[in-house]
Order: sequence, then C-alpha cells, then structure tokens
Amino acid sequence: MPQEEKSHGLPATPERSKGFTLTELLISLLILAEIATFTIPKLLSNQQNSSYNANAKEVMGTIAAAYQVYSLANTPTAATSASDILAYMNYVSIDTTSTVDQSYTFGTRSCTTYFCYKLHNGGILASNNAFGGTSPANTINFLFDPDGTSDGTTNGPGKSLFIYLFFNGRINTFSTQNNVPSDPPWFSW
Repeated sequence: MPQEEKSHGLPATPERSKGFTLTELLISLLILAEIATFTIPKLLSNQQNSSYNANAKEVMGTIAAAYQVYSLANTPTAATSASDILAYMNYVSIDTTSTVDQSYTFGTRSCTTYFCYKLHNGGILASNNAFGGTSPANTINFLFDPDGTSDGTTNGPGKSLFIYLFFNGRINTFSTQNNVPSDPPWFSW
C-alpha cells in the first residue's frame, strides 16, 4: 500500500520551478561583464604583440636571405649598403613620405632621410647606412616598425625593433647585442 505524505496540518505548496530568477541572471551577467572588461583588452593586446613578434622574425629572416643572395651575386664590401641588400628583398614599395617610430624609448624617424620600405605585412623597414668596414663586427642597422606608423610616443605599443645585420650575415637586435633592455615589449626571441 503506497504511503501517503503527511502534510502536518499545512496546506500543500506548489513545487518551486527549477531555474534562475531575474535577479540571479542579472547578477551573473554583471559578473561576466566585469570579467570581460579586464580580459578582452588583454587578449587583443596579446594577439597584436604575437603578430608583431612573428612579423619581426619574418623580416629578420628576409633580411638574412636577401644578404645571402646579394653575397652570391656580389662581393660584400665596406660600402655595401642597406639599399644594395634590400634590392634582393620582396617589398611593396619605397616610402619617402612617412614618419615611423624609432626603437623603444626613442622618438620618430622620417622616411625623407632614411630608405624606408613598405612591407607586405604592413610594417615599414628603414635604414640609411652601410657596413663601413669588413670586420665581422661591422653592421648595417635596420628599424622595423610593425604597424608602419608613428604614434609620437617613446614607449607606445608599435615601437620599432632595432635590427643589426653583421658583415658575416648574423642577425641580432639591440638588446641582445648591447645587453640593454631596449627592444620593444612585444618582441621576444
């Protein structure tokens, strides 16, 4: 025989529905909005930094490859300049009007006084010097501005990476070469 429930003299109440109240939903949405406020900008910044870092490594590889091809076709000398090497590189156009960021903690550079090359990744590669000697320590210096624009600051997010091409074909950055923390925060080996 089924056992009957005892009501203990109280009237039966309807069973509570299984769901959230409007207040609980609004509180949950408020918490999610707070979390998104802090995480989304960080995620976007990390994505941009990763893109800049990958583009810089691609540019360093492209410079090294262009120098190898140049070295096969010519004998590098003290007078070998950035424009000699970059003639062997694939770029979009030569830019003579832009202003680009210098390396981290410095201001800007004008493409009217530097050879500036617009690249396929949206960045600009700038240089205006030659090796100046044939020692393995002699370098041609490049600036790679990953966003191709100047923000006018000395420490903005799109600051340029200072790249050394050594006479022997080795590639390095300013911080690695000089043991000074001046590479932009977005760059890492």
